[in-house]
Amino acid sequence: MKQSLVILLLFFTFTVLSQNSEKAIKLIDAETNLPVADATVFVSKTKQTLLSNEEGAVTFVLNGVSNLQITHSSYVAVTIRSTTLKERVNVIYLKSSVTDLDEIIVTKQHPQKILKDLVENSTKRLTVPARLKVYSREFFKKNGDYSYYNDGLMNFQLFGNDKNFKSNILVEQNRSYGVVNEDITSDVLGYNLNDIMENYYNFKYLNPVLESKAKKEYDFIIKGYSANADYNLMLITPLDNAKGLLDDFKIIYDRKKKIIIEVSSSVSPTALSGVKDKTAVGSKNIYKSLFKTIYRVDNSNYYLVSSKEEIGFERIDKDKKTDIEVRNYFVTTNFSNHNFTYKDSEVFKDKTLYNKKNVILTDYWNVSGLTATEEEQAIILKMEDKVN
Repeated sequence: MKQSLVILLLFFTFTVLSQNSEKAIKLIDAETNLPVADATVFVSKTKQTLLSNEEGAVTFVLNGVSNLQITHSSYVAVTIRSTTLKERVNVIYLKSSVTDLDEIIVTKQHPQKILKDLVENSTKRLTVPARLKVYSREFFKKNGDYSYYNDGLMNFQLFGNDKNFKSNILVEQNRSYGVVNEDITSDVLGYNLNDIMENYYNFKYLNPVLESKAKKEYDFIIKGYSANADYNLMLITPLDNAKGLLDDFKIIYDRKKKIIIEVSSSVSPTALSGVKDKTAVGSKNIYKSLFKTIYRVDNSNYYLVSSKEEIGFERIDKDKKTDIEVRNYFVTTNFSNHNFTYKDSEVFKDKTLYNKKNVILTDYWNVSGLTATEEEQAIILKMEDKVN
């Protein structure tokens, strides 16, 4: 009897462990064989959202069987069954839809007016109240060396309305490695968590191209996709005679639902070459600036999926120049349109995770939606070893 019970327990344990297994996917462009970054992988069973990294890699733990919905604004959507993932690393090829980009679409309204309507409608359509479980990751480099890293798993409770979005933050777990010298103020450490969601939900980063003077500074073009008739692409680029450090913008939107799906911007090398370096003490000469946000429509819900920001600049100090680079990511791993219960004393009110003491309860970074690349893993381990 005892022997049978032991065998039964061993069988049960083996069954549970075999069901709760780690899956690994690598997303590859079918034509170029290059990795596909920023693809969204939605696990139907757990409602978890994952994002492919720069190597096209996605890893996650799944208990049981589920459909996986793989989407990217530049690729044809694919749905696969988790039971087909039998290799250690499962390669999935995605077919590009960008090659099917149509000619320029001529509209009665100026594209800027269309964009203003998109922002207004998208702001109203974003699901609030809502709860976003978010994984954040940030790298800080000074004078060519990585000197600081942090990541964290947080819950953002969104409330208010489209005119006045608000959010409260509860930090579940976090870790920080490395040292930032006293001459680096907290305002350059990436995200200001106090207003980050309000900015994303109000599309504040599009303000430069929504101003009336933008028509004289930018060229607005709308194109369509043959592979996806629902989506249009709006390209906004600085005119040759425009002055200052102006970004190139790319906005992908659902033309039927009139909502924004993706926004990206960057400062082009041409714009950088046309700007004279500043020499005053305290000024910053930007040499790299990238930004990207992705939004998801899931039935009646519409919410932020991810954001990525990179900035590099040379700061002019009194007797030296300091080179600073910051790279950070946001990934919404789980979404809920329900409120959660918490006390005001539990709300995180600082601007960044920089000064927060490490709270590590699990290896949350391995299952939080964004797999670190080999380069990033090496950086994190190096700084972790210095602390230990």
